[in-house]
Amino acid sequence: MKDYYKILGVQKNASEDDLKKAYRKLAHEYHPDKPGGNEAKFKEINEAYQVLSHKDKRAQYDQFGQVFEGGTGPQGAPGAWNPFEGAAGFGGFGGNAGFDVDLGDIFEGIFGGSFGGGVRKTDRRGSDVEITIQITLEDAFRGLRRDISFKTFVRCEICGGVGYDKAKGAKKCATCGGKGQVRVERRTVLGNFSQVKDCAACDGRGEIPNAICSHCKGEGRVYDTKTIPVTIAPGIENGQVIKMSGGGEAGAKGSAAGDLYLVVRILPDGRFERKQNDLYVTKDINFAEVLLQKEIPMTDIGGEQFAVSLPSGFSLKDKMKVSKRGMPKFGFGGRGDLYITFNVKTPKSISSKAKKLIEELNEELNG
Repeated sequence: MKDYYKILGVQKNASEDDLKKAYRKLAHEYHPDKPGGNEAKFKEINEAYQVLSHKDKRAQYDQFGQVFEGGTGPQGAPGAWNPFEGAAGFGGFGGNAGFDVDLGDIFEGIFGGSFGGGVRKTDRRGSDVEITIQITLEDAFRGLRRDISFKTFVRCEICGGVGYDKAKGAKKCATCGGKGQVRVERRTVLGNFSQVKDCAACDGRGEIPNAICSHCKGEGRVYDTKTIPVTIAPGIENGQVIKMSGGGEAGAKGSAAGDLYLVVRILPDGRFERKQNDLYVTKDINFAEVLLQKEIPMTDIGGEQFAVSLPSGFSLKDKMKVSKRGMPKFGFGGRGDLYITFNVKTPKSISSKAKKLIEELNEELNG
């Protein structure tokens, strides 16, 4: 018995999207018209996909280990469903075959063109770029504007990114007649297919430049340092990603640039610990400040000074909450809170006078 899940390389709980992705990948790899293709393997992959992508057939297969068609018998027996039955050409998929593969998806991926007369331009868009930027917690509190530089393809300033001298113009491509695409006939094990591809002679432009740019050699871009200004709003969190559309690699021959993804990493702070919008700090105090409820000077993350005092009955095991002394709430306004843990430090030495006073105090408190 064939293990269709193993053939496609997926788990038994694979979703429809998982099945389709696995199928397209394998069909691309083993298609007989590809170098190193395997017709037998290709048919086996199609057979597996036709069963598992069909809700009722998959249910039968999961329960019985085989598929029955209209009570005629198990898969492979006389009268059983055959994914290649009637596949004499492009129109042969249907009827009793039940072949519902998305041929446009499969063959577009295999040959890089489109089918049925459609037009599909080759994508020359620049690649996306990911950059990590490190900032301090105080930077995250205040926000900042900074220029960042990185190596990538940038637009050629000599030709404006088009790859040729516009002043000298271009002539119509003789290969495609100025259309930018050519039609190619493909003969495969599944029949003959008509494919539309970008014209290789003009790269899909329909024109041949009279003078290629000598600086970028016709690419419309050169490898150089790109510098762009970055604005980080107050309250940004560690690991947050900022997308800058068009901030990535320049596209070839006038195509759109990729995007820049800026990953923000906030360095550890020696004073405050952050938990979302709230901040946590530990403050050293002495016994006198506790017992006399003296004001304790504090400084928040923004450098603003304020004071707190311990109320009567306050437990030093608890944290004191100070409202709106935390981080800005990114995109919402307002601030989080500050939580203070008090650490009572004992003196290294104590005078006899102080010791006597403390003993008298102890007697009073325990009296």
